[in-house]
Amino acid sequence: MPVEDRLLVIACGAIAREVLAVTKLNRLDHVDLTCLPAIWHVYPAKIAPAMREQIKAAREKGYRRIFIGYAECGTQGQLDKICAEEGVERIEGPHCYAFFTGNERFMAGIDTEFTAFYLTDLITRQFEAFVIEPLKLDKHPELRDMVFGNYTKIVYLAQTDDPALQEKARWAADYLKLDYEYRFTGYGDLEPALQRAALPHQ
Repeated sequence: MPVEDRLLVIACGAIAREVLAVTKLNRLDHVDLTCLPAIWHVYPAKIAPAMREQIKAAREKGYRRIFIGYAECGTQGQLDKICAEEGVERIEGPHCYAFFTGNERFMAGIDTEFTAFYLTDLITRQFEAFVIEPLKLDKHPELRDMVFGNYTKIVYLAQTDDPALQEKARWAADYLKLDYEYRFTGYGDLEPALQRAALPHQ
């Protein structure tokens, strides 16, 4: 299939596995994937400028169909501004925790969950790199209570049924001295969003 008829998903590296799993599950063989660094989850100001460059580079390669595999993700409206200017769509929602849960369901419960710290498969798998090291909790454990003192629980939003990751999430909750809750979400709104984006070009 010529590149102009393929769909390029420009996604956060934190959901790369999930995007690939959805495309494989749904036999979306005409979908390509490129990612920005997953660690930018911690530095959202970097996302929007890099996204504009990625869209430009994709079009120079011949892609006419582009879908953004990011929610708003703390970009303070900048990502939506770029999407509007470039004529591309992104997955709906404020962040991946919402679209994995299902945006409507997540927003319905947000008023009672403002003291929850969320994990996904990726953040659980790389808890040290995404939480402990950036916050320097390994070197300054006294910061743990300063940073997480207002949280009451860790909620692990699991995309896969992986006992090893469940054990790691429990360990993370113990490390932060928080209660633990497990919720299996699967791919949530990500799957139908990719299915729609990958429909044959009209």
